[in-house]
Amino acid sequence: MKKRLLLITFCFAFIIALLNVEVNAKENDNDVTLDIESPSVILMEAGSGKVLYEKDADTPRRPASVTKLMTMLLAFEKIDSGQIKPDDMVTVSEHAASMGGSQVYLESGEQQTVNDILKCMAVSSANDASVAMAEYIGGSEPDFVNMMNDKAAELGMTATHFENACGLEAEGHMMSARDIAILSRELLRAHPDITKYSSIWMDSITHHTARGDSEFGLANTNKFLKKYEGANGLKTGYTSVAGFSMSATAVRKGITLIAVVMGSSTKDIRYKDAATLLDYGFNNCIPYTDDNVLSADLSDKNIIDNGQRLIIEKGSKDSIGISAQKSFKTVLLGTKEQGEIEKRIVIVNNAAPIKNGDVVAKVIYEINGNEIGSVDIHAAETVDAMKYKNILQKLIKTYINIY
Repeated sequence: MKKRLLLITFCFAFIIALLNVEVNAKENDNDVTLDIESPSVILMEAGSGKVLYEKDADTPRRPASVTKLMTMLLAFEKIDSGQIKPDDMVTVSEHAASMGGSQVYLESGEQQTVNDILKCMAVSSANDASVAMAEYIGGSEPDFVNMMNDKAAELGMTATHFENACGLEAEGHMMSARDIAILSRELLRAHPDITKYSSIWMDSITHHTARGDSEFGLANTNKFLKKYEGANGLKTGYTSVAGFSMSATAVRKGITLIAVVMGSSTKDIRYKDAATLLDYGFNNCIPYTDDNVLSADLSDKNIIDNGQRLIIEKGSKDSIGISAQKSFKTVLLGTKEQGEIEKRIVIVNNAAPIKNGDVVAKVIYEINGNEIGSVDIHAAETVDAMKYKNILQKLIKTYINIY
């Protein structure tokens, strides 16, 4: 009886061990664990937005001066829309001049150009300059903060809430690593001139005050620029409560990567983790480009004329021209995405009425059945819904063709 129990126990333990091996193998299959000490990190490819690596990327943490990325984004939007100009003069308020922490010692009543205020924010991480910009755009810092939160919601930054424009400690002022990556990508995508500011190593501004003019030197707080090949930004942050954080951007061989590190205990750990993330990305990323999205081999009965037209149902025309962006670009991540890339077209809407510019289809790119990206296909012309006269014309045309 004892031997039987021992045998049953042994068999049961052996089966459990096998199951554990299988589970662990599945968990570690194609999984990568990097030597990262910081509590929250994420690595994103800027062009596609693809996340290449992450660790606790959705936990809201105190962002410190990384906050200024949002302030700069809103400033660039105003500049690009023509609402403000780089040489516009910003008058510093008493409130802005009172900011502590990192600053360029702007004085109440002092005036600086929008361009120089941006330099002070991007290079010296100046809190006084950030609040001065916020007040210039929003009328007041609280109103500008509302704009910041609205923009965060628009970009899908679900773990973000701002309480100020510069990143000084405030209850409830939080961002996640993923949200910082989303924000950084938007800055790079929509306003690539950001790197002209974020990559400045040394510069200066001139204070214009009642006591006269004086030059003030600016030194970049982001020492990673000199530590990592291809680094060009984007923003560092530190408070004693938040720890050391940064959004590190770098470009190599046409690939732009964003490495976000949050909550590091030291500056060296912050830089080490950013370098580890970027090294992993650059060592494993393979660029992929399709220069002919609407190729003739897209198989669908509704796509005709070598992929250039879409057959329309119940329309005043039988078909309409379609268009897509010239190329599809993404990056493949080493052995994780081995296999032949295939693409297929999915019709979104081919029933009239359709307006010029409407999305009528998508070209989906896949590897081994897994989607790696897609491109919207737009109508290149307008087609109205079929009317009685169109039906009559079709009947006459059909009759003539028959006889």
